[in-house]
Amino acid sequence: MELSTILAPECTSCATPGSKKKVLELISHLAAAQHPFLSSQEIFESLLAREKMGSTGIGNGIAIPHGRLGNIDKPLAVLIKCEEAINYDAIDKQPVDILFALLVPSDQCQQHLSTLAAMAEKLNDKQILKQLRKSHDEKELYQVIIG
Repeated sequence: MELSTILAPECTSCATPGSKKKVLELISHLAAAQHPFLSSQEIFESLLAREKMGSTGIGNGIAIPHGRLGNIDKPLAVLIKCEEAINYDAIDKQPVDILFALLVPSDQCQQHLSTLAAMAEKLNDKQILKQLRKSHDEKELYQVIIG
């Protein structure tokens, strides 16, 4: 799967959200702005429901928040680079500065797992992670992740 098919440049952001709740709200707003049939509240609630089951902070400053939505027919992603790392309750107890959020149709469980695994593998590449953290703007961030 080509990452550019699920991640639009407009869903990539360099930001300073300040908290886990605020970054999940930012993800929700970015996704809803690109997909008018989705409400940011619905997206936020989906992401929050998943976080309540356990943090999606996978360690090394990375989180992969994700949720399922009944009214989409293909996955969509949002990439955030936090200018200042935030407390995210990650498994290694370290703050998070790179978030790759994934929203998938409720009925695509296997694709959801495959996409999450592929993204986690990509973000575990030290070179890609270093380039993401050095990115100065959304355009550069987008090019690094889809490259």
